[in-house]
Formats: sequence, structure tokens, C-alpha cells
Amino acid sequence: MIDLSNLPNNPGCYLFKDSYGKIIYVGKAKNLKKRVSSYFNKKDHESKTASLVLNISGIDFLITDTEVEALILENNLIKKNKPKYNIDLKDSKRYAYIQITDEEYPRLLIARNTKDKGKFYGPFVSASTRDYILEALKRIFKVRTCKRLPKKECLRYSIGLCSAPCIKNISKEEYLSQIHLAELILKGKNKDLIKSLNEKMKIESNNQNYEIALEIKNQIQAIEYLSDKQKMEQQKDYDEDIINFIINKDMVYLMIFSSIKGILENKRDFEFEYSQNFLDEFLTRYYSEEETKLPKKIIVPKEVDENIEEALNKIKKQKTSIQIPKKGINKELLDLVKKNIEINLFGDYEKIEDLKEKLNLKENPEIIECFDISHLSGTSTVASMVQFRMGKEDKSNYRRYKIKTVNQIDDFASMKEVINRRYSKLQFEKVPYPNLIIIDGGKGQLSSALEELEKLNIKIPIISLAKREEEIFVPGKSNPIILDKKSKALRLLQKIRDEAHRFAISYNRLLRKRDMFNNTNL
Repeated sequence: MIDLSNLPNNPGCYLFKDSYGKIIYVGKAKNLKKRVSSYFNKKDHESKTASLVLNISGIDFLITDTEVEALILENNLIKKNKPKYNIDLKDSKRYAYIQITDEEYPRLLIARNTKDKGKFYGPFVSASTRDYILEALKRIFKVRTCKRLPKKECLRYSIGLCSAPCIKNISKEEYLSQIHLAELILKGKNKDLIKSLNEKMKIESNNQNYEIALEIKNQIQAIEYLSDKQKMEQQKDYDEDIINFIINKDMVYLMIFSSIKGILENKRDFEFEYSQNFLDEFLTRYYSEEETKLPKKIIVPKEVDENIEEALNKIKKQKTSIQIPKKGINKELLDLVKKNIEINLFGDYEKIEDLKEKLNLKENPEIIECFDISHLSGTSTVASMVQFRMGKEDKSNYRRYKIKTVNQIDDFASMKEVINRRYSKLQFEKVPYPNLIIIDGGKGQLSSALEELEKLNIKIPIISLAKREEEIFVPGKSNPIILDKKSKALRLLQKIRDEAHRFAISYNRLLRKRDMFNNTNL
């Protein structure tokens, strides 16, 4: 029995613990007694909170003088203990950064995280934009690309793409100056940089250093073109983040648009379980991270705890303002963020619902796994398994298999092997089964796969999709299902089948290349 009698009426943080004494949730309160008591007095909690309450075996608390101190303490305790029921701020997608390395002669690289030494800019949503900017900066400022400085100049120097610090063609000071210019562009200070370079070009021209002046002119033109590629600029001299979200089935889908000096630079999106004060917790957690910049303005769609703004200012030692616009450009941007969430995260959900209806499934096929067999004249036989979640590729759960038990061309036997290997292993892993299995092929492949599932006593809806007529075969039905070529369900099935086919072929080619390499070295 939880004893609430010793809880004070002061502000502070409360810590819920499980039967092993492990902290499973950290919260803050204006009045600890009232807030903690509400968990046990209220009966209609959402599913996440109900699960939390069932697992509470002990309570601890820390008193603070103010709510702001409680907010800061809550954030520190969450980061230290990583409680199970506090929101997990993992990106739903991981975007890459551009890194300026911490070396004597720095390089520009693509980085997936910010744990290494150096400076990081981004993350960049568009891979093509990121790659263009990276290559343009290397070219404009002649940045080295070699992992180690060679003893003599390379081809890039010969064709004018590297300043060759390896042969002391450029001093360290001059090289670092060029890196600094690249950094200004990554910070969005294109106008300031162009103005400075124009002044430098005039000086060199007046001193009759025409070759240097021409090189600076070329840099200016390249930077101006690069600026055009970085989207249209609004007249703002401050940074701001625009945050919106959608709540669906006890999950929060939240997206942030970051605007640097009026230029929309990037977006980030997060998924986590719904809780009553999720936006308050998200803002405190996200902006207290060391790598997260605190913008001058944070635009949100609803009221948040009035103390968060002051807490963030103390944590980051700089000023920010949290605003809820009712009209104007920022309200339009809020709506745009929400529209992006709907398109990016729910754009394929209509296809999932259509597929459920067309196949007469009991539940939406939110997790789909698809298998394909690939070989070349019976050699290098492989299988692929791709997984789609909510209609989108989940490449972290892709699998590829080299067929071990079949020595000749036999797609049916190969399919049996891969189905057995996949789901016999899945029986012992604490991960959910898919809601639907798709087999690339006709009746034969479907029968082979179904036979293996029955041996494993696993009941998962399964179909096969034949390429030529796009016929869908279902167990127990002699005639295939033919869907309208424009139907959302068929488009989703084709997308998944084609991805499984691509993944299988790529693995088959890899194995054949290895075999060819090994044979040539005999």
C-alpha cells in the first residue's frame, strides 16, 4: 500500500519506483501532495499512465523552493536515471549533419551523430541538399579530403580543388581562414560573408593582385548560387523553432521546423507515448540538451507551463520566448508543420486502411514483412525480407539470407527455408509479429510459406503477389483477388514487393562479385 501521508505541500520533484527500487518515472509539481495523490485518486487514466500506476511500489521526493527549480531538477533527474515512463526523445528518423573536424587542417564530413570531436551543423533533412552544400563548400574553399596528409600533392590539387596544405602550398592560418568562411555559410551568414569578400576583392584589385581578386570573385559567385539553393530568405535577424504535433492512439507525433535568420534550415520529428504534460516535458528535455541550440523564439500551438521559459533561460544562460500565435505568418507556419506531420507520418495510413478492407483483415496491417527469392541460373541463391511500418520502410529490420539447404533451382524450397529461419527465430525474440506477410510469387510460393508457418504453429495473415497480372493469392481461395490498378492498397503492395525485389537482387549481385573476386585470386 502506497503511503501518501508524508508528502509535503511544497513544490519539487517526485520519483516513482518499481518493486526493485528502480526509478520508473520522474515528475515535477507545484504541490507534491496534490499532484502525486491525483495518480491514485483518478480512475480514468490514459493507458500509459494506468500502466505506470500499476507498477508503482514506492515514492521518493525532493523539495525545491520554486517551480522553476523543480523543472530544472526534473530534467537533470530524467537525464541521469532514464525512467521507463518518461518520454523517449529519440528521433523518429536520423538525419545527417555536416561536420568540421577537430584537426590541424580540418575537413568537411557527413556525420550521423554529434559525439565525435568537431563542430556540427544541421541536421539536414534533404540528403541531396546536404550533399550539394558539402561538395560546394569543399570546391569553393579548396578543403582537403584526404584522411591523412600525404607526402606529395594529389590529383585534386592538380585540377584546382584542393589548396594542398600537405606540401605547404597554403599556410595554416590561411587554411583555417578558408574553413572559417565555410563555417559562416553553414551558420547562415551568407550576406555578411559576401559583403566581406567584396571588400577584400576590391582591396586586392586596387593592389593589382588580379589573380587573387578573380579567385575571390569566383568564390562570391559560387556562394551567391549556393544561397539560392538554401531556400528563400525572410527578413528576420533571429532564430526560431516552430513546433506542432498530432495525437493518435495514445502516441504523440511531434515535428520541429528550425528557422535560422528567417531561412528554413531543417526539421526534426519525434514519436513518443502520450502523457498529460508531454509538451512541457518535451520542451524542457529537448532544449536542455547540450547539442540543441536555444532559439530566440519558440512557437507552439498551446499554452505550456509558465515556468518553462525561465527554466530554459537559466539552463542555457540566454533568453528565449515561448509564443502561441493566433494569426499571422507564425500561425501559418504552425499549420504548415501540422500539414507536414499529416503527410510525412500519416500519408500512407489511408493505404493501410484500404489494404485492410480489400483483404478483409481483422486489424490494420501496420507491420508488414515481404519475402523475395533471387538467383542467377541457380547460383548464389538468396532471399530478402523487408519490413514496412505504418506504410514506410523500416530498414533497421531488413534481413537478407543466403540459402543453405537448397542446391538447385527451387524457389518453393528456398521460400520454406527462409520462412522457417525468420519465424522460428522470432518466436524467441520479444518483438511483435507482423500483421501481414507478403510473398513475391504465385500460388506455389504461397503454399510453401504457409506450410512452414503451420509447422511452427504461427498464425499470421499471409498473401502472395504475382508480378505479371498483379494477382493477389490468399490461402483457402482458388481465385486470385484483382485490385484496381489505381487503388491505394495495390500501390502499397507494389511498393513493398518492389523493395523486397531490389534488396534481394542487390545481395545476389554482392555475392556474385565476391565469388568472381575470389576466383580471380586463386
